Amino acid sequence: MKTFKDFLKLFSVMLILSLSACAINPVTGKKQIVLMSEAQEIAMGQQSDPEIVAFFGLYEDPQLQEFITAKGKEMAAISHRPKLAYEFKIVDSPVINAFAVPGGYVYFTRGIMAHFNNEAEFAGVLGHEIGHVTARHSVIQQRNQLFGQLGLIAGIIFVPELGQFMDPLSQGMQLALLKFGRDAERQSDKLGVEYSSQIGYDATEMADFFETLERQQENSGAGEIPPFLSTHPSPEERNATVEKMALDWQQKSKMSEFAVNRDSYLKKIDGLVVGEDPKQGFVENSTFYHPVLKIQFPIPATWAHQNTPQQFQMAPKTGDAVMMLTLAPGASLEEASNAVLQNYKLTLVESKKETINGMPSILMIADQPQEQGTIRVLSSLIQFEGNIYSLMGITDLTKFNAVQPVFLQTMREFKELRDSEKLNRKPDVIKIKTVPNQMTLQAAFQHFGMPNERFEELSLLNGMHLTDQLRKGMLIKVVGK
Repeated sequence: MKTFKDFLKLFSVMLILSLSACAINPVTGKKQIVLMSEAQEIAMGQQSDPEIVAFFGLYEDPQLQEFITAKGKEMAAISHRPKLAYEFKIVDSPVINAFAVPGGYVYFTRGIMAHFNNEAEFAGVLGHEIGHVTARHSVIQQRNQLFGQLGLIAGIIFVPELGQFMDPLSQGMQLALLKFGRDAERQSDKLGVEYSSQIGYDATEMADFFETLERQQENSGAGEIPPFLSTHPSPEERNATVEKMALDWQQKSKMSEFAVNRDSYLKKIDGLVVGEDPKQGFVENSTFYHPVLKIQFPIPATWAHQNTPQQFQMAPKTGDAVMMLTLAPGASLEEASNAVLQNYKLTLVESKKETINGMPSILMIADQPQEQGTIRVLSSLIQFEGNIYSLMGITDLTKFNAVQPVFLQTMREFKELRDSEKLNRKPDVIKIKTVPNQMTLQAAFQHFGMPNERFEELSLLNGMHLTDQLRKGMLIKVVGK
């Protein structure tokens, strides 16, 4: 006999189905139940885009931006959803990644642009990401799972109450970090081959690039690879499948040649920043330096750290404390301290004014009661050159006395950055060089004065092995200032 709960469950399912659109998938032509209309999907992308741009920042390179926009629009026009208003952007991150969010927004990090070695590799990944959009993978994934907030520093989950003080991931960033299942990734591989082949590129290069990324994974760990690799089957299976699909497309195509365009691409990325950009702040010898803001402070020994445009975060491996630096709102230290108390719903315990290395500041202790106990916050608000910095240490009240000296050491060593070498630190940039004679890649690196410890990194950057033979006049990447 059915209970009231059974009827309630049945009613809920019927209600969801009645509210859902039984839409035709643009790629497969088959009906599927989705919980979002195309208009809602586009609105989601429009909302997510400024959040993603704010999180990463845009990489300013007009020539490279013009290139990805032109190729993106050319490919979008032959895709399964040509009427979407696609946008293509390069974000300022050294991580090797590309991703897309609903509505036609596609992003490439400068890190992945640096690792492409020809236009065909770029076109394959471009097609893969457009494929996620045309097949509505993000929309389908939303139907299948609820988003969860992701801590930016591993370990913070051990004390979930501390997570509220971290800058939560916006909906846009959740979409950007969304991982798809193997079927969705295989479908996007297929679409990447199809779309890039249709605009005249050799899609076998896409398989070669994935092989380079697998080498990168082996060298730096799973956390460094893009989401479109992390859910895939073995590299051998994937690369072979992509190559076979590409050759099949070429055999049935009426085109006689498919472009690679190696030299033209390499010339476009000459001067591209590679690796961390010091102007965004950098860590060296357990100290954080920010040349643009002209500040520095120490990082507690053994603590992990994460730098984003919004805040700098630090946490021990135990995850039972966290420190973070942000810009505080307000025209005065008093306004800033009141804003901190209000924004985090804190009750002031004590407060005092002091001077930290010549800079006026307010040091305050405040609490936030929780059902599980009380969170205690030590906050130092420091005024320097027109900005007010909020450096907060957060932990459970029962552990505060033990970790307070660590918080205070970092706060009281916050100071103006005056070291001219660090103030003028330049990023590594790609330099395109012409090989003078036939030689191995390793010999070429030696010829151009590259340090031995960077040979493997540079071989990955070039998508080659150190023993590969280079012909006279060939272009390769090295790095310089």
